[in-house]
Amino acid sequence: MSQLPVPPALLDDLARVDEIILERVRPRLAVIRAAGEHILTSGGKRIRAALTLLSAQLGEYNLERVLHSAAAVELIHAASLVHDDLVDQAARRRGEVTVHTRWDGDVALMVGDYFFALAAAEMALAPDPRIIGYFSRGVMTICEGELSPVVNVAPLNIALEQYLYKIGCKTAALFEAGCKAGMVCGGGTTEQIETLGRFGYDLGLAFQIVDDVLDYVGDAQTLGKPAGNDLREGTITLPLIYAVEASGNNELAAVIDLAAPDETRVQWAIAEARRLGATDRALADAQRYTERALEHLAGFPDSPARQALGDIAHFVIARVS
Repeated sequence: MSQLPVPPALLDDLARVDEIILERVRPRLAVIRAAGEHILTSGGKRIRAALTLLSAQLGEYNLERVLHSAAAVELIHAASLVHDDLVDQAARRRGEVTVHTRWDGDVALMVGDYFFALAAAEMALAPDPRIIGYFSRGVMTICEGELSPVVNVAPLNIALEQYLYKIGCKTAALFEAGCKAGMVCGGGTTEQIETLGRFGYDLGLAFQIVDDVLDYVGDAQTLGKPAGNDLREGTITLPLIYAVEASGNNELAAVIDLAAPDETRVQWAIAEARRLGATDRALADAQRYTERALEHLAGFPDSPARQALGDIAHFVIARVS
């Protein structure tokens, strides 16, 4: 998978974020340390930390002011991954055995909770109390999303409403919080903070839609997990919603109702979604959200940071190619 397109100078700052995260985990109890290092070093791109740092660079950049916010957003993300895998009972993520599979569900639950606690400690070190509010609301929204699965694959309007709410909670809310926290650390105005939040939210929607499309068009090496994983788990995502709408019958919808669909059925459903243009249609939606995110950047002066944020937005879409 291609690397996140960030300026070389930002790589050193992202390395500092990694150092802080691992410093927080390593002194802990052995099982927390082992599980923590396992999930935190298993191949994430640190896109949320990069967005936080670059948002700060749109203002007056001081790494020490924004460092703890960037660490907090990644710790929250790590916690949500552990809990998400536990809820979904996923065996692998990014090619690695998940925490609850390697240890057990109780350990996974505690590790996820511990990451949230570590994130709270990082928020407390942030220079502005608004940052705690942004991330706290982000965590609450993530939890609300976990408790609100997409349950309808049709009719289209209801399925889309549930899906957009789900991914808004699951992914976009944390992108939004990270961008707003970064802009606060850069000394941005209230209007600038809200604008960067909207940029992050729309980019987060695009990011999750592309992830869901990749589950239909990618491979295990690209995804870090088997293609068609959402179908196997009975998870309704945008490509399936559009495929069911285009097919006009219930045969596709029935795949997710099977307790354990066989591989032939999964591969058939993937092929149908692609044949019916459902993946292209979903990707077009992601492109529109990306373009809307870029529009939010237009009011900021041209700068290397704004260019880098734009590059990340284009990267989100380019992951499919």
